[in-house]
Amino acid sequence: MKRRQFIKSAALAAAGSAIAAPAIAQSSPEIKWRMASSFPKSLDTIYAGGEVMAKMVAELTDNKFQIQVFAGGELVPGLQALDAAQNGTVEAAHTVSYYYVGKDPTFAIASSVPFGLNARMQNAWLFQAGGNELFNEFYKKYNVYGTPCGNTGTQMGGWFRKEIKTVDDLKGLKMRIGGIAGQVLQKVGVVPQQLAGGDIYPALEKGTIDAAEWVGPYDDEKLGFNKVAPYYYYPGFWEGGPTVHAYFNLDKWNALPKHYQSALIAASTYSNTIMGARYDVVNTPALKRLVAAGAQLRPFSVEIMDACQKASNELYSEISATNPTFKKAIESMIAFRNDEYLWWQVAEYTFDSYMIRSRARG
Repeated sequence: MKRRQFIKSAALAAAGSAIAAPAIAQSSPEIKWRMASSFPKSLDTIYAGGEVMAKMVAELTDNKFQIQVFAGGELVPGLQALDAAQNGTVEAAHTVSYYYVGKDPTFAIASSVPFGLNARMQNAWLFQAGGNELFNEFYKKYNVYGTPCGNTGTQMGGWFRKEIKTVDDLKGLKMRIGGIAGQVLQKVGVVPQQLAGGDIYPALEKGTIDAAEWVGPYDDEKLGFNKVAPYYYYPGFWEGGPTVHAYFNLDKWNALPKHYQSALIAASTYSNTIMGARYDVVNTPALKRLVAAGAQLRPFSVEIMDACQKASNELYSEISATNPTFKKAIESMIAFRNDEYLWWQVAEYTFDSYMIRSRARG
């Protein structure tokens, strides 16, 4: 009796194995996607965020899920990467959501708004305090699913052809700056211009614009802004911790096996960490080189910062009055920011401030 039972069990196990193998193969199909980036390949830190993510997805799926990344302009213009994913021209996009405030200003909050969150707070809000869930509910209207896939850390305030000391100096200034930040600066007299990364240098060189912000020392050095605008201002108060996103066409996302979705999220989260770490490594030597080459570092005055913060709060109130989605997101972000700074002023800020003073004393 025991022998017969053993043979029966063995037969069932063999049958199960025969069924399991093709089932596993079916659940891991070979898939090839295209990702449109908003960035040129020359910006090897921010552009590489898409490539880091794609490489990790391939490794996590034994190369069965492959994503080919295309630089801005190769398939679609850089500022239309989200549109391409939305309409299915490509399956994915690697871009910054504040480029798309023309669709809805709520997009900006998912990345960065003036006087918003620093990079670590941004990650905490998105990953652990409901931010990603809030925005993916919003993204459904645009037929995409989004996940963080990079962060530059606090950016610089940009390159100016002349010194900017007071709010009056901003009036009539033509500046490359996009999204909500552009609307804020417009309130204090700036004439904002939205240009893709590769278009900024020639506009600044020709005097079509008077100032431009991009990211920070490493990328700015590559683009050569210091050659045509000597004054380098800080901080970029409109980008305290801007998130770069990977967006996936919603239909394509929903059709993926669950473990492929998990691979995309895991790889994007990894890229999010790598990009921030990379910028922290490369910005310091780049800043030293820029200053040695003649760049004039200047802080924005308290007068300018205060005027812009006031303009920011006014703008958020105006948009919130007619856009309930924006209102919900901005209120969530501000509440989180205010609570976070209670903690930061106790430990993080105290430690960093001491260490900065200690370094200055040698």
